Order: sequence, then C-alpha cells, then structure tokens
Amino acid sequence: MTQAKVADLAGPGIGTYEEVEKALPRGYRALLPPMERMKAVFAAKAYIEQHLCEELNLQMVQVPLIVDRQSGVNDMLDRDGSRTPVEFPCGLGIEPRIQAQVVQAATKWKRMALKQFGCAPGEGVCTDMRAVRKDYFLDHDHSAYVDQWDWERAITAEDRSLDHLQDTVKRIWKVIHGAGQFLREQFPPLAASGFPEIPEELTFVHAEEILARYPDLPRKERENRMLQEVSPALFIVGIGWPLADGYPHEMRAADYDDWITETTVKDGVQLHGLNGDILVWNPVTRRRHELSSMGVRVTRETLVQQMEMAGLEEDLKLPYHQAILNDEIPLSIGGGIGQSRTYMYLLRTAHLGEVSVTVWPRQLKDICARHGIHVLE
Repeated sequence: MTQAKVADLAGPGIGTYEEVEKALPRGYRALLPPMERMKAVFAAKAYIEQHLCEELNLQMVQVPLIVDRQSGVNDMLDRDGSRTPVEFPCGLGIEPRIQAQVVQAATKWKRMALKQFGCAPGEGVCTDMRAVRKDYFLDHDHSAYVDQWDWERAITAEDRSLDHLQDTVKRIWKVIHGAGQFLREQFPPLAASGFPEIPEELTFVHAEEILARYPDLPRKERENRMLQEVSPALFIVGIGWPLADGYPHEMRAADYDDWITETTVKDGVQLHGLNGDILVWNPVTRRRHELSSMGVRVTRETLVQQMEMAGLEEDLKLPYHQAILNDEIPLSIGGGIGQSRTYMYLLRTAHLGEVSVTVWPRQLKDICARHGIHVLE
C-alpha cells in the first residue's frame, strides 16, 4: 500500500502499456469524423476563450514558448525535480549565449505578467499556452505536447479565501458546462450518442476527506471511486499539503499555489490549502479525467514556508521569487485548463491524439489501432 501511494504522487501517466491496453475502451467508434472533429475543436476553443474572459474579467494576451533559465519563471510542475524542461542555448554571436528553456506551463510567468499589463485587482490575463513536458508517460490522456488556457487574475488580500476560490471554480465550470451544451446543439451526433450530458454542478471536497473515505487506496483510485460514487464532477481542494497518512494527495510545486495555509477544521482535523483540481468522470474511458489545476498563489510568507518544506531555499534568490518576497507583483489567483483534455471530454473521444497532433510511441499507436482509435498524425 505504501509503495503504491508513493508511486502515485508523481501524477501523470498510467505506468505501462499493458495497463493502457486494458484501460482503453473496446468497440470504440468516434462520434465525429476527423474534419468535423476539428470544426468542433475550434468551435469549443472560441466559445471557451470568449466566455472564460467574460466570467473572470480576463484579456487574451501573448505568452512565451521559451523563457530564460535564470529568470526562474519556468514551471517545474512538482517539487522533487523529476520533470525537467527542454533546455538549449540560443543567440548567435553572443557570449554567453542565453540558456533558454521551453516552458512546461506559464504559471509563474502569468503572475509577473499581471504587473506588466497593469492589471488591477479583479482584472487578469488569459493565454493560449503551448508547452513541452518531455518526462510524461505517454498514454491516452498524457502527451509531451501540452496546450492550456493559462489564466491569472489579480486579487486583494481579502480574496485569499476558500469562498473566493470556490466562486472562481464555479465560474469556470459554468463555462465548461456551457461549452458542452453549445457543442451538443451544433454537432447533433454528440447529443445522440447516449453519453450523459456534462453535469451542471460540481462537488467540492477536500483531499483529506477523500483519504478518510478511502484510506487504503492510492490517490488515482480514490479519485475514481469518488467520481463514481459521489459525483461525476469534483473540485478537490488542498493538493500539496501532507495528509493524515503523511503523503500529499499529489506533489505540487512549492512556488505558485498556496497549499500550506490553514483554512477550516472539519471533524476535528485542520485542513490546509487554497488550491485544487477539477476532475470529471470520463464516460468513454471510464476513468478519472483531470481538466484543470488552479489556486490562490503564494504570498511572501507562504512562499518561504513551502520552499523550506520542499528543500528549495536556494531558489528564493531567483528573480521571480525575489519579486514575490519584495511585493513587486500582485497577489493573484490562477490556473491552467487543459485544452485538448477539455476537447477530449466534451467530444467524447477516447484519446488525446484524436483532438491534437503530436508524437506517440509506435507501441501506443498499435494499441489504439486495435481498439478502433485513430490518432491524428
């Protein structure tokens, strides 16, 4: 049990292609042919970008594909150093050359961008972000190529609360639910598929409560059970803080989301964390399906505490961290919504490769072909 929990903390990927073979649906048939699927993808993209910006008072802005390593703004995704970015020198004719990194997400860049774009509390930015995450196990819903709506909004100190977090999550879910309704109207095969509609409401639950309900299960299986037995759409609060069993629900980077702040006490247990994930039950793959990770961002005090817990105090010298420590950038809330993950969910596809184009191992493509899943190339 302990080994399963430890292994589960890394987050992405099923683990082996034998497991992928078992997990993929049999007798699968895509609801839309490839070109109709692309029309639906771009219809969903336009709908979500417009309505997300309206709901959260955001403006679409440009976002970097590469950043300077020395800036400290690249997203490390975790706190154990297991997922490193693609890195290369650039700048012909200069010495030393710029040590550039391909972004893994724009999480930290966005917070600095709030100052660059002059965002006041209640205003924010949204990006059409592209990234490379080379250290993922490539399965049906994890790809080395990542596309996200990475968004960030400036807030006040009073907004650093569970109430504000939950209100923001509800607004995001309203947009995703609306996109589902819109697509069913525009593309009739989606409505006639027999699959259930996108749930109108989602359920909020703390990671500590899920552990208490399923104490002997590893994290992903706890999530599967919650989605089947409690609600097909969840927002799991408090990801990163060690739970009652000594492990966090999942590893979370120490320098953006605030997972250390004490919030409420439930059944005598002190709960922590102003962050979380939106997870849904995917009726095609019959598994957990993560759509979004988000949270209230660290203050200078919580940044230091979390970096010390992660053993990353040296990184506090980097420009991004210094900007937080010196109150040079706004307090904020933000997150990333997986674009291809969301299209996969809304269009009821079995594989990311049906809605996006990237590299897949031959072994996985052969498995997909046996299951009637035709990935784009």
